[in-house]
Amino acid sequence: MDIDLNADMGEGYGPWRMGEDEALLEVVSSANVACGFHAGDPVIMDRTVRQALARGVDVGAHVGYPDLQGFGRRSMQIDTAELAAMVTYQLGALAGIARAAGHRMTHMSFHGALGNLAAGDAALAGPLVRAVAGFDPSLIISSSSSRAIEGAAAQCGLRIATAFLADRAYDDEGLLVPRKLPGAVIHDETAVLDRVRRLLAEGSIVTHSGKTLAMRPRSILVHGDTPGAVGLARTIRREIEAGGGRIVPISLQLAVT
Repeated sequence: MDIDLNADMGEGYGPWRMGEDEALLEVVSSANVACGFHAGDPVIMDRTVRQALARGVDVGAHVGYPDLQGFGRRSMQIDTAELAAMVTYQLGALAGIARAAGHRMTHMSFHGALGNLAAGDAALAGPLVRAVAGFDPSLIISSSSSRAIEGAAAQCGLRIATAFLADRAYDDEGLLVPRKLPGAVIHDETAVLDRVRRLLAEGSIVTHSGKTLAMRPRSILVHGDTPGAVGLARTIRREIEAGGGRIVPISLQLAVT
């Protein structure tokens, strides 16, 4: 099977670094780059894009709430039309930096609290996904499983690639369990790898409540800010390749012919 190995990157700010982006870029096939709202800044974005280009790694915009202090993981009361404009703003920022570097932006994803809310609310997902389509209808939306985002993408004629978040628990509807709940983030590497093996072999996961849920993602995502992310990404890549799989970015998996 072909599957993308993806990581969130560029999530430092100014002199403060977050994660080991350079090492991760040697392992993954796609990078979700923070666009300055929940993390990142123009210099970090430019550096991340250029390093990705040098390694043949796809880049996509990782858009979130304007919440540097909370890392975009806190819900904010913002008018939906304003949020849609913020999505466009962040897409434009990364697309411009990528173009100047000689790279191109192939996909986008919603970060943190914004992504979790949109995933469970069609009324919010619709305007945000329409903002993506209005900016560039060729972009692929990379998202954890979500009927709301998938439905909005279908209405807009956008391609969507389901991503499996290897270190996050899912509920029985296929949505991410809120981080405030016990067990929402899986820190045990053995448990994470067991989930990946099951996904690859059986096309299913075990939810937070213990239910078996079918899932056929095109991408496996590792959080770049998680301690040990590089080692975990390397191990996941070895698991995929040992089983006869290939690491292929979603832009090639979903290439329009």
